[in-house]
Order: sequence, then C-alpha cells, then structure tokens
Amino acid sequence: MRVLANDGIHPDGQAMLEAAGFEVVTEKVAPDHLAEALQGFDALCVRSATKVRAALLDAAPHLKVIARGGVGMDNIDVEYAKSKGITVVNTPAASSQAVAELAMAHLLTISRFLHHANRHLATNGDFNSLKKQYEKGVQLKGKTMGIIGFGRIGQALARLALGAGMRVLPVDNYVQEARIDMSLPQFPEQPFAVTLQTVALETMLAQADYISVHVPGGQVLGAAEIAAMKRGVRLVNTARGGVIDETALLAALESGQIAAAALDVFDDEPTPNPALLTHPLISVTPHIGAATVEAQVNISLELAELIIKHCH
Repeated sequence: MRVLANDGIHPDGQAMLEAAGFEVVTEKVAPDHLAEALQGFDALCVRSATKVRAALLDAAPHLKVIARGGVGMDNIDVEYAKSKGITVVNTPAASSQAVAELAMAHLLTISRFLHHANRHLATNGDFNSLKKQYEKGVQLKGKTMGIIGFGRIGQALARLALGAGMRVLPVDNYVQEARIDMSLPQFPEQPFAVTLQTVALETMLAQADYISVHVPGGQVLGAAEIAAMKRGVRLVNTARGGVIDETALLAALESGQIAAAALDVFDDEPTPNPALLTHPLISVTPHIGAATVEAQVNISLELAELIIKHCH
C-alpha cells in the first residue's frame, strides 16, 4: 500500500504507517502533475493546500482513501469521491485545543493592541509616547463572549473564556447545550464543570462584546448580522475564509461598528486582500490554527490510524 502525504505528515504518523507496512511519500507533487502521480497510490493525505476535485479523482483509479488533516473538507469533492467508492476521513478533534488557543490569543491581541505595540516598540522605542498610545486597552473579565459554532473547538474556547472570567453565549443550530469541564489537572480531587445553553444568533449579536466563529464554512456574518451587533464589538475568525463578509467587515471597521478584528483565514488564500493585511484595526496570522507541535502529532497519528483502518 502506498500513501502520498502531499501536504506533509508529522514523523510520528509516518512511522505508524510504515510500521503497518505502508510506503509513505512526503515529496510534494505540483497540482499539474498530481493526476498522473496518483495513479500509483492507494491513499492520499492532505491538509488545506491540496485541492482534490472531480477531475483529479477520475485520474486516480486505485485510490481508496482521502485523509484530510484538520476539520474542514471544502478542498475535497467529498460526495463525488464517495460516489466512486473512495472513503473520505478527517481529524476534527486533533487540533481543537490549538485552534481555540489561537482564537484566545487573538482576543487578547486585539484587546491590548499587542500586534502594534510589539512592532512599534522595536522601531520607535519611545516608552512614554507608546504607553499613551495604547492606554485604551480593555480587559476580558466581565465581558460577553459570543461563540458561533459550539462543537469541539467552540467548547474548547468556551473553557478558556470562562477561565478568563467572561460570560459565554454560544450559538449552534445542532447543539442545545454542552458540559464544559473546568477541572484542573493539578487538583483532580476537585472536579468542576458548567453546562452552557446555546442561544439564538440574534440574542448573541445584540449582547456580545467579542465574537469568535467556529463553523466549517459558509457565510455566517454578513452586513445585516454586523449591523445587528453591539457597537464596538471585536471579531475573531480562525475557522474558514468567507465566514465573515470581508467587504462588510472593512466597512464596519471604518464606521466604528466593529472596534477590531483578528483573522487567521481569508477568502483568497494564499493571496488575501491587502486591505485586510494592512488595516490598523486587524490582527492577522497566516492560517496557523493547527500549527502547534502537539496538534501536528495528534493529527498525524489520527490520520495514520484512519488510513490503516480503511486501506487494509
């Protein structure tokens, strides 16, 4: 059995596959040559970079499994693959904590102007003027956190937000409530959890000081939803490009309806709208939600398990 890990795989996952008798190829194949290359593979392992469309699937007669590291599968024609008898799997749980922590980092960044203060201190160095410039930072404690999409990542973020003293209002079309474990590893004898009920989107929009989006795709926040938000809200998107209407976002930043935003994902990756990358009220990162050592190990091991299961 041969596996093409076209977007790479952590050595731990590669070792598991090889121990199970698989040959793993990690050399990236360019899109123009991928159809030809796939004729010699039984499994294809991808992240978000490689696009797996119908024409590519038609050219891969021996392909049994497509394994997507991460949550979303918008870069794969999933139903067409299934119609050809190809199993499509992903790893929704492996990177949940990593994405939630990045969202929390962005919340803190746009609350305290960290992305600007870091750069300006290095280039300016005038402590007094910079202290004055950034004296309007705000604290998370006591603020209301809206979370759209209350699956694994949303619940992991809720735990962090609750730990920071925030009120959490989750929104989800399928989840009515979730138990959030707040226990600490160093105090196992003191278990503690809270149960959060989801609310209507309109309810959350009117009350939230911060909103973080954690859905697999589709536009959730357009001009109408932004207009319904509490003035001065701060937004974070570490989910998918297009979840927030980027044009409406820029307009709302200019009007003051949105105080600040943080984006890890964009409509036109890998060449996002420059207006987003350079806007003084937006903190940006290059789609690094799952880019932690721990998440990469977890993803690779889960991918290996899934490939072994469905190829043997």
